[in-house]
Amino acid sequence: MANRTIDEMSFLDHLEELRWHLIRATLGIVIAATLAGIFYKFIFDVIIFGPTNMSFPTYKGLCKVSQFLGMTDTTFCAEKFPFIIQNRTVAGQFSAHIWTSIYAGFIVAFPYVLYQLWSFISPGLKSTERNSSRGFLFIASFLFFLGVLFGYYIVTPLSINFLANYQISEQISNEFDVSSVIAIVRSSAIASGFVFELPIIIYFLTKVGLVTPAFLRKYRKYALVIVLILSAVITPPDIASQVIVAIPILILYQVSIYISSVVVKRQNKKNTKAAKR
Repeated sequence: MANRTIDEMSFLDHLEELRWHLIRATLGIVIAATLAGIFYKFIFDVIIFGPTNMSFPTYKGLCKVSQFLGMTDTTFCAEKFPFIIQNRTVAGQFSAHIWTSIYAGFIVAFPYVLYQLWSFISPGLKSTERNSSRGFLFIASFLFFLGVLFGYYIVTPLSINFLANYQISEQISNEFDVSSVIAIVRSSAIASGFVFELPIIIYFLTKVGLVTPAFLRKYRKYALVIVLILSAVITPPDIASQVIVAIPILILYQVSIYISSVVVKRQNKKNTKAAKR
């Protein structure tokens, strides 16, 4: 099958090819998840539970900023959080170990998963399209990991700090379930990772003609509203956190407009050259 061209392959051949790419991508995730499972103590004690300690770098930085601004009553400078982490189900810790390893495996193996998907799609592209997409894997992986780091070091600490110190009555003590803490770290990191893929998405939408720079500029104000809503969804409901998260997303939107403009200019040049022939 490897010697056959795309035009010679039937629909079932394409499905078979896709199946093998998905199998290899899944195998990559399984291997990475196995390694994550072996080093589970580091994964949990350092990474997962890192943002639950006031010694986390983000809190130290925010504490210094708040002190510089003259804010005396701030939760970022506390000695520890007013909560404990507990497990309330028999298989809770085992399930947390397995599922955290799988999600960690997906994050680590993301470039390889992307490579497998690209290996399936790229043979159907023209040589000029493949040449113009050079660096796709590196850029897409870089943006994803950048988003994961943003979600872990910015969104997660802001969420935990706000929710841990939110209190409706002094008679209530916070005893968070381990699955709830893991969910905040996981969703913040992975969601931010995919949000940071916006420039890549806009690039391909522009290539197929579904998006133009004029369209993106025209609906910029609506995009601003969507960004604020998205920031409200993935962060706690305080204005400062939403603004901190919204700023990089808006920057990514502006970068996407620039990328879309570059793609359109290149396409117009190609069309002009083709018309002169």
